[in-house]
Amino acid sequence: MSTAVAAPPAQSKLASWGLLFSCNLMWALQFTCIKLVQDQAGPLFTVWFPTAISVLVLYPFVRAERRANAAAGIAAPKATRGRLFAIYAMLCVLGVIPGQLFMTWGTRMSLATNAAVITLALPVTTAIFAVLFLKERMTGVRWASFALALVGVAMCSGLDVHGVKLNRDQLLGNLLVFAAILGSSFYNSYGKAALEHHSPLEMLFWTYVGLTLLMSPFVIALERQSFRNIPHFTVSTWSGLAMLMLFHTTLSMVLFLKALKSIDAIQAALSNYLIAFFGVPIAAFWLHERIGLMAALGGVLVLGSTLVITVFEKPAPVESVLP
Repeated sequence: MSTAVAAPPAQSKLASWGLLFSCNLMWALQFTCIKLVQDQAGPLFTVWFPTAISVLVLYPFVRAERRANAAAGIAAPKATRGRLFAIYAMLCVLGVIPGQLFMTWGTRMSLATNAAVITLALPVTTAIFAVLFLKERMTGVRWASFALALVGVAMCSGLDVHGVKLNRDQLLGNLLVFAAILGSSFYNSYGKAALEHHSPLEMLFWTYVGLTLLMSPFVIALERQSFRNIPHFTVSTWSGLAMLMLFHTTLSMVLFLKALKSIDAIQAALSNYLIAFFGVPIAAFWLHERIGLMAALGGVLVLGSTLVITVFEKPAPVESVLP
């Protein structure tokens, strides 16, 4: 059964937009951080290590929150362990793991500026998942916006219009970044099932526990050299890992999930324009990367794909996301 939720007060919405502004700035740092650590840490380790540390950091806060809720008599709707396990398994396997691993892997193969530009497709992929979770139909406008986004990704990959050639390394990297965006869209959409039973902080904690447990065997088996490199990590590597842990995997996600309490998912997705707005100049300043004309045109197409779906299509208000 669906229950309409009253609109939050203006002050609450203003605070939520402030949270979104902050977390988008933190997300924009990830592309540069990934580049900073890539010489001494593999892609699996780059995802696993900050997340494992985040689990340890979040645990006392989760315990304190549970105690405060118990003292206040606040109880979330109960669910069977099987249902919760299924929800978090989906969030880990289809959401947070590809969302973080593919982003790390893809950014290493491409440019940080390209990855930042491709994140402009987030509102489009969010609309695609609305087809799955909100039972909406795939309209012509959505197909057109999705096609424009894919062409934009190809152009960011070094498309040679005259020779019809692609920079294969950048293409694969950019496709991985695009796959990561799909994973993030799934996590942000399907995550509302977990938020029915857990707070944003506890949802984040349990998905990170799942990611750490699932990835540990692969990190140990495939990237032992990263562990051997730890005593020799440079200041740049430690800085990148620390910023990934503090800003990308912990603080930004907590702020985003809190913002979703009083901001619609579509509105929150629109704020992701800021990732490219922050990410491109950060990469250009820190890594001395320069975005080429073709990549810039590709970014315009990706942005245009989002404008198509947000300007020409007005979704009807929805009372609940999941049954």
